Amino acid sequence: MDMAFHPSPLACDTAAPTPRARWTALALDAAEANAFYAPDMLGAALDHLATGMTVRLIQARTGEGLIGLLPVVMQNRHGRLPIGCVANWMHDHCFFGAPIIRRGQELTAWRDFMAQLDAAPWARGFLHLEGIDAAGANAAAIETLCVEQRRGWREIHRYDRAMLRSDLDADTYWEAHVRSKKRKELRRLQKRLAELGTVEQRLLTDPADLADWCSDFLALEASGWKGKEGTALACKPEHIAFFRAACTAASDAGRLHMLRIDLDGRPIAMLVNFRHGEGAFSFKIAIDETLGRFSPGVLIEIANLHAVQDDTDIGWMDSCAAADHPMIDSLWAERRTIAKYRIALRGKGVARIQRVAAFALANGTETLARFLKGQG
Repeated sequence: MDMAFHPSPLACDTAAPTPRARWTALALDAAEANAFYAPDMLGAALDHLATGMTVRLIQARTGEGLIGLLPVVMQNRHGRLPIGCVANWMHDHCFFGAPIIRRGQELTAWRDFMAQLDAAPWARGFLHLEGIDAAGANAAAIETLCVEQRRGWREIHRYDRAMLRSDLDADTYWEAHVRSKKRKELRRLQKRLAELGTVEQRLLTDPADLADWCSDFLALEASGWKGKEGTALACKPEHIAFFRAACTAASDAGRLHMLRIDLDGRPIAMLVNFRHGEGAFSFKIAIDETLGRFSPGVLIEIANLHAVQDDTDIGWMDSCAAADHPMIDSLWAERRTIAKYRIALRGKGVARIQRVAAFALANGTETLARFLKGQG
């Protein structure tokens, strides 16, 4: 069963046959944590970022109820190819794409997802999945399903990004994984910064402060290069609304992790993380770029390291950073492999022919491109 959401305010509150309460219950027993598809963030995204598109929520069910939720959209292009395909919904502020599936029901849910997509008249081409943990529960279920059904599939890209997963306390981790020369330099920067005024590290603990913290973050992010390039959250009203709604929902659910460094009472670095299950996802960072000589981004990551390692409810944190990120890669030693997959869709009649042709064309074009680059 799938639900289609069109750009209308609070669409999934007014039109959804499955209440968000059931969605929340599913997220609490997820096989693979994903704050971006948990109710807090995905609900805010559906309400504020789905303008001009149709987002479908593919729901996997058994006799016991909802066991899986996969948000998808139709794309008119696949990379440079003018081939339409189904894709998991990865909006501008979504950095992980694993669907929410009940623990122990991974293969059953994926059988249901694919059966629904095979039968859907609107589904063209193939299923393109991105932002998947190559070692996660979803990747394992996908591979098992495709082998079981002799369904074509291909991993089309992978990269490693930094994550924090360690039983060490923050100080021990810092000394074990960061070069002594770098630690010394950062201590020097902290002392120089303190010469400018009162430096205070703060973790958001009072929900009454959330609105002001959100405003401070939006202003701080927009003051830098993201504001100049038009990619800061504050550059678009709908992105502001999404950010505030996601933070509010996560705060109400006890899943918001927000911290800052202030200089004489004004923020010079802020970091927003979202939690799900035992994990957490680093969402956005903002710094005062006029104080760049003090490396405020690194300093708040040091504060974040202590906040995470001192919190017994957080088992790990995904940096959500790009591959080979120069800053976070030098601070966090662990890595998470993120993959993209292309999975064949089946069907009948003309739909089957179109889907077979699209899957073959995409694979063939990719193989040829690798051959021409000497990678074949």
